[in-house]
This record gives sequence, structure tokens and C-alpha cells, in this order.
Amino acid sequence: MTAFETILLDLDHDVRVATITLNRPESLNSFNRTMCHEMRDAWHTVKDDEGINAVVLRAAGERAFSAGLDVKSRYGQPDIVWNHEDPGELLSPKWQKMWKPVVCAVQGMCTAGALYFVNESDVVICSEGATFFDSHVSAGLVSALEPIGLMRRVGLGDTLRMALMGNDERVGAQTALRIGLVTEVVPESTLWDRAHEIAGTIANKPPTATQGTVKAIWESLDKPYRAAMDQGLIYTRLGNPIATDELAERPVPKSAPRIR
Repeated sequence: MTAFETILLDLDHDVRVATITLNRPESLNSFNRTMCHEMRDAWHTVKDDEGINAVVLRAAGERAFSAGLDVKSRYGQPDIVWNHEDPGELLSPKWQKMWKPVVCAVQGMCTAGALYFVNESDVVICSEGATFFDSHVSAGLVSALEPIGLMRRVGLGDTLRMALMGNDERVGAQTALRIGLVTEVVPESTLWDRAHEIAGTIANKPPTATQGTVKAIWESLDKPYRAAMDQGLIYTRLGNPIATDELAERPVPKSAPRIR
């Protein structure tokens, strides 16, 4: 267990899965500057560990996965607007060029800046009591960062509805499943176990294939379709075994695990 102040990081090399736990339940797991920097360090630790192939991102406590930015923490921005920082860059595995698949397990409230974590994960599941909303406009703040990532998951209409309704509408677990914000809803008592089951299944796959897949898909979002396809073709040559004999030697599973 690596020591941090605001998060817990466990590297389980037996199953090749890292677990990052947001650990400020008394503050609804809201992030301050310390957590942002510790998340960046955790992503780099996971990235550099060749014995880890997948990550579970979860949060301590029952009330909230995360309430976003801790407004009491005085996060602080430089006086000159051109030097302002997006805390999401530190929270993001993709900004840190960490391409190992991330499974995010959400319970309780997930609001405002917490959407950074959801937006940047590869597989998102939630408990039956989870709720998602964007509180910015209710506090008189422009919501202009988290919706950009959210729109890649749920589309323009649902993103605008969440951003503009603020605290007055909570997206429940079943609605989140319907609009594609999450891919599975489970009882809270099994949330963490299910997240680790998914991550463990992914971690058993060849890491060159899983990380290359994550990288190719996420990078395609920033490119025109044809350019993304051309780059994807190159990635298939970089990440796939050239010799068909190597493919033939790999065992084929007798039965596929349940998806959800």
C-alpha cells in the first residue's frame, strides 16, 4: 500500500490490478490541490508498474463518490487568467498518458468536478442508489469543462440537460444506464467486487492489446473519422502480433463470461 494523504493506492500484482480509492469521506471525497497532485502521482505509479494491467477507481464512504472540487480548500488560481489551470488534467489518466484500462465504481453522489473521474474512465458502473448531477449553474458558476468530457459519453442533449438543470434534477442509476453514462448497475454491497471482477478480466488480457485499444479509441475522439481510421490501422500493426502462429498458440476460452 503506497502512502498518500487523500487517496489510497493498492498494487495487487497477483491479479495485476491497481486500486485507487478516493479517501476523504468526511468531505464527500471532494478534491483539493493535494488530491489532484496525488492522483497525478498515482497514475504515473500505475503507468510505470509493468506488473499492473488494469485499475479500479473507487471512493470511500457511503454518501458520495465525490462532490467535485472542495470549495473550502481555496484551490487557488494564478491572477493572470491565461495561466489558469484545469485541475482535471491532474485527475485524468489520459492527460498523464496512462493507457491502462480504468474501471470506475460510483456510489452515492457524483456531482460537478467528480464528472472528471467518470469522463476519463474506460468502464463505469454504479450502485443502485447512485445519482449524477452537475451543480455548477445552481451555484452561479458556468459549467464549461466537465460537460465537454460528458458529451463524449451521453451526447449533446443529455449533457445540456444535466448542465442546465443543476441541483434540480438528479440522474438516477437506471437513467444513467439508459443514456450510456454507466454500463452496469449493481447493488451497493457488490459494487466493488463487480468492479474488481471486470478489471481482473481485462487484466488477464495481453497488456499491449488492451492499452493499445484504449489509446487508439480515446485518441480517435480528437480526430476526423478518416484520420482516426488511418491512425488506427497503424496501431494494429504496432500492437498486434505479426506472425499468425503466435495467434494460433493462444488458448481460446471455452465460454465467455457474462457481460452484465
